Amino acid sequence: MANNHPPDEVFIAKTLMGLEDVLRDELLKLGARDLTPMTRAVKFKGDLGFLYKANLCLGTAARILRPLKYIEVTTPEELLMGVQKIPWEKWFHPDKTFAVYASGSHAAFSHTGYAALVVKDGIVDRFRIKTGKRPSVDREFADIRIELHLNKRHCTVSLDASGESLHKRGYRQEMTMAPMSEVLANGLLRLTGYRGDRVLYDPMCGSGTLAIEAAIIADRLPAGIYRKSFGFMHWLDYDKELHAT
Repeated sequence: MANNHPPDEVFIAKTLMGLEDVLRDELLKLGARDLTPMTRAVKFKGDLGFLYKANLCLGTAARILRPLKYIEVTTPEELLMGVQKIPWEKWFHPDKTFAVYASGSHAAFSHTGYAALVVKDGIVDRFRIKTGKRPSVDREFADIRIELHLNKRHCTVSLDASGESLHKRGYRQEMTMAPMSEVLANGLLRLTGYRGDRVLYDPMCGSGTLAIEAAIIADRLPAGIYRKSFGFMHWLDYDKELHAT
């Protein structure tokens, strides 16, 4: 009998410093497997359906990444060649816009912007060779967000499953000056053990972030219940029916 269960993949959920254990607990309760706390992140395993659920439900995750390739790099040319070998045409259509964001540090690159440019060139080269087309770059409203992390001799190239940061819940109609991050508010509440079983009083509520996040926790609502879109919805392997379940 054929096994139709989707295979597990490795994903990385990013968060704020100090919230790693809180995020790990959230992931564990949601059903993630093989969790590994990292600096400002938690690595975990799950299938594609779980990736969708994690983006929707997690309150203390800022982004969720789908690592595509770990590349050992000593020169920019090695990074370029490594990126060109990734089957980008399998992940998104050249009609989609994309942007590359880099973090970390590496001796081969004077700044992260240079490394991001190399990755961009590698992606464009791959599409031109395989499809005869090239996707356009859009730094503001990219359909596909790609993340590069530099670490000593290694680079990790990932697809961003979230798109816009997950702190953008979708419940705000207007932004006020310097609001508290929704991820931080949710994490602080969870660190206090708040579960909605007692009254929460915020005398300096400002834009109401703490109060709203408290209501989400108390009512056991998915943190992203008001979000209309996620990055994974632009991927070629996006399963709309699976997402709806």
